[in-house]
Amino acid sequence: MTKDQELPEPTQDEQLDATPAETCATAENAAEQADNEAEPETEALIAELTQKLQQAEQKANENWDKAVRMQAEMENLKKRTQKDLEGAHKFALEGFTKELLPVIDSLELGLKAATGDSEEVKKFREGSELTLKQFAAAFTKYNIEVLDPLGQPFNPELHQAMAMQPSAEVQPNTVLNVFQKGYTLNGRLLRPAMVVVARQQEKPAPETPKIDEQA
Repeated sequence: MTKDQELPEPTQDEQLDATPAETCATAENAAEQADNEAEPETEALIAELTQKLQQAEQKANENWDKAVRMQAEMENLKKRTQKDLEGAHKFALEGFTKELLPVIDSLELGLKAATGDSEEVKKFREGSELTLKQFAAAFTKYNIEVLDPLGQPFNPELHQAMAMQPSAEVQPNTVLNVFQKGYTLNGRLLRPAMVVVARQQEKPAPETPKIDEQA
């Protein structure tokens, strides 16, 4: 028998006559051969699944970042909307209040001009004072404050200086007179108070001593 000739496969009887050790060895060889044949396919499958898992993780991270950014944008939009609504509620009366201010000014000027002891004048004063009290109560209810800074330090954010006047009775930069009251709505300036502000009084120049020409 030459080397190139193949050995005949064992017959069923020969397989039955084989020892348990030979049968076990044959089975192990067959299993090892099957494992060797399946190993490349298994590695390829594992590599493919690993790649898909990495892609899925990357996609999940991207979607998570988008969700976080969207949530942050929604929170910011909610805060801006809430702030706008609060501002609209706070300052909804701004235009209406500005229209009322000239009416109040006229009532106050009329009250100052109403002098005399006649019954008509008294009734006018009583009616004007009552109306001004009602305005004041309504303003307090809606957080409208009056700026009447007589005797207070001048505040350029709330006051408008109409003139400067020297004074030795008060500190410089003090409000000496109020031409027109100012108003604020929830802390926002509606109209500045128009005032006269004190400035330092100039000191008189020292007298020049006279020279006695007869001396």
